[in-house]
Amino acid sequence: MSYDPLEIQSEERNAEYYQQRKETRKRQRRRRMLRRRLLIGGLAVVLLLSGTAVVRHVRNSDQNKEEQRSAQQADQEPAVLTMAEPNLAEEPAYALHTTDRSVQLDESISSQYAVLADLETGEILAERNSETRINPASMTKILTLLVAAEQIQDRDGTFTMTRENSEYCYINKCSVVGLVVGEEVPVNELFYGCILCSGADACLGLADLAVGSQETFVALMNQKLDELGLSETAHFTNCAGIYDENHYCTVRDMAVILKAALENELCRQVLFTKVFQSQPTPEHPQGQTFSNWFLRSIEEEDTGAVTVRGAKTGYVGEAGFCAASYGETEEGHGYLCVTGKTYSKGQAIRDHATLYKTCCTAPESEAET
Repeated sequence: MSYDPLEIQSEERNAEYYQQRKETRKRQRRRRMLRRRLLIGGLAVVLLLSGTAVVRHVRNSDQNKEEQRSAQQADQEPAVLTMAEPNLAEEPAYALHTTDRSVQLDESISSQYAVLADLETGEILAERNSETRINPASMTKILTLLVAAEQIQDRDGTFTMTRENSEYCYINKCSVVGLVVGEEVPVNELFYGCILCSGADACLGLADLAVGSQETFVALMNQKLDELGLSETAHFTNCAGIYDENHYCTVRDMAVILKAALENELCRQVLFTKVFQSQPTPEHPQGQTFSNWFLRSIEEEDTGAVTVRGAKTGYVGEAGFCAASYGETEEGHGYLCVTGKTYSKGQAIRDHATLYKTCCTAPESEAET
């Protein structure tokens, strides 16, 4: 077999040609891919920058709108904003404090917990386990009275006793005013029933009128404890003083609560009332007589230079008998007294009389005048 040199040369040239063409196409493809990548990368950068600018613009726009809206609301509704955000720092909590003259009580009284304090100065005159947590029982209702007085603005209306509230009182064996399901009574009577009768039915009625439920009302009670600076040692779970291991305060705390209540005109009036006559209803045609047993009973005791003006008792089996009272001298100098855990209501009253008689003396300025 013979080979033509010209043919072989031609084939070699063709192979070289195709190889060059192949290399050229590869370079062209690489350039196209590079240009494509550069184009895509550039577009991505552009889109990223554009998106960032758009987001920034939207945020700035929303912020400007919010600032304009806030400014308009501030111009149009300054009173609403002021009411919604009160400056509680301007109202410091009332605090009690011991001094070198504070008496540490022993067996001179039967109550295991006690505090007697000067209303004007906050000085503790005598105490016994005053910083120990106790269950306050129905003394709780002093705070119930205060929160209700602050929350219920319309006191000229009426309240209708509900089955739910009646069953709650029955199940928990609460002391009650004696309101019947469906009975309609003036709102004003619930305040007196809460304290003078120690009525849980009246307390639940006040809670319903104030905020619609006991749960929400109790949240307001704990908020009030916080405002008074008592949240570290006091916490309530109900408005009637039913025993609960998470329902507690100290006798010092209760003295502060009593002091705060005395600064409210309605609370002061209710706490100072010995006897109240309710309006007749179809369920109670003759009305009902509410009576503050503590105030009537302590009149028979020797309280020295102090006259007891207001009081609230309490009792649960786990806490014994307790009481909170306010007394004052003829010159109007006031004292706060709270006791807990004794064996009878009568003994609680006698302990208060003993504390007032032995520990309260008129201030020097008053004695001189």
